[in-house]
Amino acid sequence: MKYIKDFFEGARITGVYLCKHRQSAVTKNGKPYENVILQDKTGTIDAKIWDPNSQGIEEFDAMDYIDIMGDVSSFAGALQISIKRVRKAQEGEYVPADYLPVSSRNIEEMYRELLAFVDSVKNPHLSQLLKLYFVENESFVKKFKFSSAAKSVHHGFVGGLLEHTLSVTKLCDYYTGAYPLLNRDLLITAAIFHDIGKTHELSAFPVNDYTDDGQLLGHIMMGAEMVHDAARKIPGFPAKLESELKHCILAHHGELEYGSPKKPALMEAVALNLADNTDARMETFREILEGAGDQNDWLGYNRIFESNIRKSSL
Repeated sequence: MKYIKDFFEGARITGVYLCKHRQSAVTKNGKPYENVILQDKTGTIDAKIWDPNSQGIEEFDAMDYIDIMGDVSSFAGALQISIKRVRKAQEGEYVPADYLPVSSRNIEEMYRELLAFVDSVKNPHLSQLLKLYFVENESFVKKFKFSSAAKSVHHGFVGGLLEHTLSVTKLCDYYTGAYPLLNRDLLITAAIFHDIGKTHELSAFPVNDYTDDGQLLGHIMMGAEMVHDAARKIPGFPAKLESELKHCILAHHGELEYGSPKKPALMEAVALNLADNTDARMETFREILEGAGDQNDWLGYNRIFESNIRKSSL
């Protein structure tokens, strides 16, 4: 297949793409047409079906994989496809991984790194709790590896939740060396668990949108519930230790206005909040700069960083 990033004006495109969005519309002259957004792992592109009733335009819906033939043109400074022929693709005609944004890092290698941190936790109750999810629960592990860390903003790709969790855990591991008063077992466990609620907050790709529970409860609340449910399965799990772990999860956004039900009251909760915020912001900045391509000038005001931003000169 030809990836969207390689499209150019005047090209004729044939192949299977994910229909990310489809909406009926009407021209100023009252003629119906279809707005379509196509996606592959390299990006998205706007497309139009100017004559939806013509021969060769078969039925399909948003989130279907569709086999298209169309021509690439330029409109208002952006590339656009005029679709001439389309049909719904069948299973076996496409590989889903070609159409979804995926971590640039090897997912299995990252998971092995995360398991090394799981194995490093000495406290028997926390160790067993971690292994209930990250070793013994195959369906959870599969979902965790495939999940994103966000609908947008940062780590919004397959493997994003794993990549973010591993980065936060590494930062927390560094903190425990720099600040020996930190309880390493508690902090590492909290780092690994801090975003597990996102496996329920966001639906699986290709949709990657908020679920009903995601809207009503959010990943912080659901993550604390998941830890509680697992702790209940471990005989003699200390109630105080469970509360401290859940507090770290509940407070990891740091501020009430950022969605945390509690503000950090433990040193480990403060460290987790700082690690989470550091990785989220660094990845957000990286994604902005990567999206800017070769643009080395100022990129304009960014609401997340509340500043005009650009790449450094070196």
